[in-house]
Amino acid sequence: MSTDELAVYDARIELIDFPIEVFHDTPSREFLDRLLSGDVRVPEDHVNDHLDAGFDHVRAFVEANADADRDELYADVKQKYTTVFVGPRPPVLLHETYYRDDTDFIGQGLAEVESSYSAAGWQPPEEYGEENDFVAVELAFLRWLVDKQRQGMEEAFGYERVFLDTHLTTWVEAAVDDVHEETDNDLFLAAAEILLGLVEFEDEIVAQVA
Repeated sequence: MSTDELAVYDARIELIDFPIEVFHDTPSREFLDRLLSGDVRVPEDHVNDHLDAGFDHVRAFVEANADADRDELYADVKQKYTTVFVGPRPPVLLHETYYRDDTDFIGQGLAEVESSYSAAGWQPPEEYGEENDFVAVELAFLRWLVDKQRQGMEEAFGYERVFLDTHLTTWVEAAVDDVHEETDNDLFLAAAEILLGLVEFEDEIVAQVA
């Protein structure tokens, strides 16, 4: 595999990692420190409209908080994360079955998500503390598939094709719309737009292979 091909895999995984970091729980102090110190870099060139919008929100968040007290910033991000995504009665529930019309929330659709994991031989991590249709869990599976592709597992492209078609592409757009309705925080808007953009980006990649 060439250096350029490896760089593309690294970029794909970095994209997936960003919404995992933001959405799986309150973004950590360590993540905020990396983001504000410039360790999390975003491309200047056009990728797709949603990724470009997400990168703009990253830049806006970094610029607005470059001189912020980190403890105060963390407390503010935690409070806003709790209001939007935790509740009580959170306005945004980042679960696939919450957005699907063909199943109840945490209903039969959850088993369908889990069967996709099992078919590929993947076991969801326990660290996210949510049901297995939670956005961070689905993205962790996607990350695993991309890593397997990097290792030369050709069938991982097929697993990703099916997972995108039957799961991620069916609900993330509606979820991102809800995030836009419920918050103007640049960090959460960045993660939402990057989520939607990376799903579009991955869809294009696997369409060329699977």
